[in-house]
Amino acid sequence: MAGFPERQPDVLYLAEGGQETELMYKHGHELPEFAMYPLLDDRRAVADLTDMYTRYFEVAEAHGFAALVGGLDYRASPNWASKLGISSEGLAEFQLRSIEFLRDVARPFQRRIPQILVVGIVGPRGDAYDRNRTITTDEAEEYHGVQIETLRQAKVDLVSAMTFNSVPEGVGVAKAAANAGLPFSLSFMVDSAGRLRAGPALKDAVEAVDEQAGDARPDFYGINCSHPVEFEPALGAGPWLERIRSLRPNASMAEKHALCQIGHLEAGDPELLGEHMGALARRLPHIDVWGGCCGTWDAHLRAISQQLRPLNSAV
Repeated sequence: MAGFPERQPDVLYLAEGGQETELMYKHGHELPEFAMYPLLDDRRAVADLTDMYTRYFEVAEAHGFAALVGGLDYRASPNWASKLGISSEGLAEFQLRSIEFLRDVARPFQRRIPQILVVGIVGPRGDAYDRNRTITTDEAEEYHGVQIETLRQAKVDLVSAMTFNSVPEGVGVAKAAANAGLPFSLSFMVDSAGRLRAGPALKDAVEAVDEQAGDARPDFYGINCSHPVEFEPALGAGPWLERIRSLRPNASMAEKHALCQIGHLEAGDPELLGEHMGALARRLPHIDVWGGCCGTWDAHLRAISQQLRPLNSAV
């Protein structure tokens, strides 16, 4: 199984921002069940998607970052597709189209950005804001294996599980990625106490998944859908911290679930968010994957990149 590239001192990766909130509140698109991939059947939405991802690539190019690009398939798993009335065959087709769309948008930047990696995004089986305590490791391996098998066919460079809060589900999705022979990252969502919604502290969750997944353990971990004020206290000392390579913050300190239901864009202060992330980069120089989550867009990515640019010797 090929792994994700090892850290390199002169390489930083930039991922996308909070695509769903941008599409809903800046462009007025409806996202039933928070799913983006059905927008591929909407010509106006495809134009907005193309523009949005192009701006992400432009930020990466301007600041000398490698690019990680993904995002349309966060809800592309069987239960969520069923809620949308999409068959298993239709879901697989949407997944393949989603990855091909990303490759199409990336094509003009292939010679302008040092490296572009295409990512398949996996969301939890249940709502990210639930505790998701009922799913077992075996159930998670079987459930997420359906989506990941299609990502294997699409030949993605990385499977990234986002907004997870359950250790058993994290172990199961890690095993499913290992079964498919794909590099894998697992990002947890933490609250202001530095804990997953299901209870464990971030440190305990990382160590538990590593131990229980064994040889299938993630290539690396991350945090997403939390503001730096929330997750920074959870980043305590210890060997486990080296396993965290990715930070993708929310723009606002508002309650997470509210950000997706509030009816308008809570963009916070992009410059202040950039300062928060720059301080974390100086404290934790091993972290090399940066991006955004709810409420962020290219303005936030630009502010973060400007703070990180002095640390990126490739520029």
